[in-house]
Amino acid sequence: MKKFLLVLSLALASALRAANLECSGVFTDHMVLQREKAVAVWGWADANETVTVEFNGQKKTTKASTNGKWMLKLDSMKANANSQKLVIKGSTPSTDSAKPRELVFEDVLIGEVWLGSGQSNMDWPVARSANPDVEKAAANYPLIREFGEKSQSHAEAKDNCKGKWTICSPETVSGYSASLYFMARELHKELKVPVGIIKSSVGGTPIENWIDIDAQLAVPELKEHTEDRIKSWKAFDEVKAKAKYELELADWKAAKEKAKLEGQPEPTAKAPTDPIVKRKGSGGPGELFNGKITGLIPFTIRGIIWYQGEANSYSIERGLLYHTQLSTLVKDWRKRWNGEPTFWNKLRNDELPFCWAQLPNYAGGSQWPTLRESQLKALSVSNTGMITTMDIGDKNDIHPKNKQEIGRRFALWALNTVYGKKVEYSGPLPTGREIRGSKVIVSFSHANGLKIRDGIELKGFEIADAIIKTKVLDENKKEVEVSEYMYVPAQAVIKDNKVVISAATITKPIAVRYAWANNPECSLMNQDNLPASPFRFEDK
Repeated sequence: MKKFLLVLSLALASALRAANLECSGVFTDHMVLQREKAVAVWGWADANETVTVEFNGQKKTTKASTNGKWMLKLDSMKANANSQKLVIKGSTPSTDSAKPRELVFEDVLIGEVWLGSGQSNMDWPVARSANPDVEKAAANYPLIREFGEKSQSHAEAKDNCKGKWTICSPETVSGYSASLYFMARELHKELKVPVGIIKSSVGGTPIENWIDIDAQLAVPELKEHTEDRIKSWKAFDEVKAKAKYELELADWKAAKEKAKLEGQPEPTAKAPTDPIVKRKGSGGPGELFNGKITGLIPFTIRGIIWYQGEANSYSIERGLLYHTQLSTLVKDWRKRWNGEPTFWNKLRNDELPFCWAQLPNYAGGSQWPTLRESQLKALSVSNTGMITTMDIGDKNDIHPKNKQEIGRRFALWALNTVYGKKVEYSGPLPTGREIRGSKVIVSFSHANGLKIRDGIELKGFEIADAIIKTKVLDENKKEVEVSEYMYVPAQAVIKDNKVVISAATITKPIAVRYAWANNPECSLMNQDNLPASPFRFEDK
């Protein structure tokens, strides 16, 4: 009986939605539509109902399927900063009159649209970045708009999203993603067109939660790890976790009260986090993809930026795996936007540009060097980019406040690789090494005008001539044998846009690395003041 009632309620809900003319939740007043691409518009109506979309002098018609879904594409359009209406009409009469049902979206612009996703550093608002009062006062950019995706994680892929487009102003900008906003501001100033940004991010979340489960299981290198994560997620004991949390919260409150009564400073420890609330917000493997990404597909965008990795840096194994995970995420998201989403499979699109921020310097990290290396390796995926950030982190704060420079560097990458502007967008990236006697010579791309950051000496380089084998515990507390290079600090000089590394105690080097620490000495830059990526070259 319960199963019958559930099926009946779902059928009734579907029927009620189909009885109304609807558009995807990403379509609201004040939105920005992508210029110079065919623009997808979709929603729901009665089965087989004729739906007409009118915008910018175009009039397109389609018919809803038997399950009420409809989709069409507007022809490619030039940028337009003039406020326009997007009108959607259904052929079925409305319930209160003989007129066809109609949806009207006001103040619609045409320009550039970018999606930003990841964890807290993508979510980090303008209000908590550097100079918030100055930035707020200056944020009079009505042609920049943000859509904040508000959905929760979900066990199954959702076909809709929640949120609204807002106009950038001193009153609204405080809550905008700082990384996205400062990128949008640079693009708007340079391209002189409207810019729309879509924020879909959740703090403290691992990359596993942002990738479709089937996509992860289909990759041999990810299959076992993904199965373990799913098993762990399902084994969560909510009752025990809640009881443990309540005890910890009581102890925390008691410590605060004791300090107050004794006239002592309050404990610096933060209140414990409710694990049930955290679990609901972050979801399990694939559940943020289901809840906060699938509902946006196939909204037409120019590209995607990604700022995440902190939550995957707690072991060497996870750091090494991140290369495959990030590559999988890029390829799977592109495939879905390129015409193979769950049900909007009629759409085609170009290969989406995709760029991520390499983790910056931070003393409190765990295995950040390994994670940064994986981010560097993921550049093997075509049409991707990475901004280097080793000079603008905060050694004491996992959330560096200088998001202005993060956004500017994202914009530099886009201006060069997407819009064809002749600007440098990356710090030096290692392309190879050569051993000549006691010296190691490393070559780079993006190396015009290699220079020393502090103007005195190159720091952060190390070389090794021997390997030892040690046993360590992996993330599952199992003992494994690893090879460890015996690195020593090295001297480095710039010669012909290459770096020559040596050490007085090393005569036959076999490995070299640079900036290999959570908060390393970082001194190598190019003439555009962009820092080199950390790297290592090792012979196993």
